[in-house]
Amino acid sequence: MAKSEKIIATNKKAFHDYHISEKFQAGIVLTGTEIKSVRAGKVNFKDSFARIENREVWLYNSHISKYEMGNIYNHDPERKRKLLLKKEEIRKLEQKLKGTGETLVPLKLYLVNGWAKIEIGLAKGKKMYDKREDIARKSAKREMQRAAKHKY
Repeated sequence: MAKSEKIIATNKKAFHDYHISEKFQAGIVLTGTEIKSVRAGKVNFKDSFARIENREVWLYNSHISKYEMGNIYNHDPERKRKLLLKKEEIRKLEQKLKGTGETLVPLKLYLVNGWAKIEIGLAKGKKMYDKREDIARKSAKREMQRAAKHKY
């Protein structure tokens, strides 16, 4: 059976602010109204991060808007959410996060066969000169593409 994948949200700021060294796919525990809001695309995790507590991975500062038809059963938009990873992956992440100055940031949220998945990355913060270098590289690439387009 082919996997149908639909990307709901991406964290563009994470690629601008961090060097991503490794990526992991995790499930995410959501309530009924949360998954309906996710399917509607009402997700923002611009300033969110993940943390390991008691051998469990938790996602903080992610905003999933309230479901319009949720009435009294609606969820708290800013609550912390549990991420589902295998024990070996959590142990590996714990070892890598010990005193290295790295953090876990969400990169994208997507649906795979109706199940919400989140891609988290092991990230290290960029310095200001790294960010300027990336911006210069992108603008040079854009200029080359523009020049190539007008050449033909």
